[in-house]
Amino acid sequence: MRIRDVTATDVAAVTDIYAHHVRHGTGTFELVPPAITEMASRITAVIEAQLPFLVAEYDDGAIVGFAYAGPYRPRPAYQRTVEDSIYLSPDAFGRGVGTQLLNALLHRCEAWGARQVIAVIGDSANVASVRLHEKCGFTVVGTFRDVGWKHNRWLDTVLMQRSLGLGSDPERP
Repeated sequence: MRIRDVTATDVAAVTDIYAHHVRHGTGTFELVPPAITEMASRITAVIEAQLPFLVAEYDDGAIVGFAYAGPYRPRPAYQRTVEDSIYLSPDAFGRGVGTQLLNALLHRCEAWGARQVIAVIGDSANVASVRLHEKCGFTVVGTFRDVGWKHNRWLDTVLMQRSLGLGSDPERP
């Protein structure tokens, strides 16, 4: 398996992986899978912001996951804080793909100049995502209770955070 930058030929696979999570999971609070054109626009926005958008590809060329960083908030004071997103195809669960993909994303975020990475994890019962983030150095900083309605139930949002590089050193912005 290799981790690489997303390309235009990956958009369909990324769209399919995400659509599965929209339809069947609680990691995203979207209710309707976005069209391929919408996913292409989202990928372009990440790339234009010069932030990383990575895919995990098996040796046979199959895309089995993706991860990207986006701005955490639009205000200038947040310019060095990013939010990560990571999604895997179901056949990649439990194979170490998520760990490799998230670690590669964190490395690229640090090289970009990010100081803090925020994970906003849909559903406090999403133990696999919480554990993946903990394994990669994130800590839980809070939980918003019952903030999303999906699959006929209320869902929490777990907030996790990880410092990169100089972190919160006040002497080095």
